[in-house]
Amino acid sequence: QVQLVESGGGLVQPGGSLRLSCAASGSIFNINPMGWHRQTPGKQREAVATITGDGSTTDADSVKGRFTISRDNAKNTVYLQMNSLKPEDAAVYYCYVVILKLYWGQGTQVTVSS
Repeated sequence: QVQLVESGGGLVQPGGSLRLSCAASGSIFNINPMGWHRQTPGKQREAVATITGDGSTTDADSVKGRFTISRDNAKNTVYLQMNSLKPEDAAVYYCYVVILKLYWGQGTQVTVSS
């Protein structure tokens, strides 16, 4: 059974930073891609960033230069460093891992407001 637990969300002012973490348990291997999506009410879930087992990353255009995804394979944890946050970044952020199928975490709320 694969479980993902996110943490690090919260309230931040525009221009601020947050670091999200997602710890995976179960049959996770270093080769499994992991990543983050986000969702706001009334909108489809949006891909934010992905990282492969060898560390290759892809980022959504909306977060390029501001967000950085990384992973610690020894801890089965993926991180999302979010800098220069904007109000439009506010959403519930979900991490996932791909092991034959997608497994999702429960989500962590990010609020960007002054």
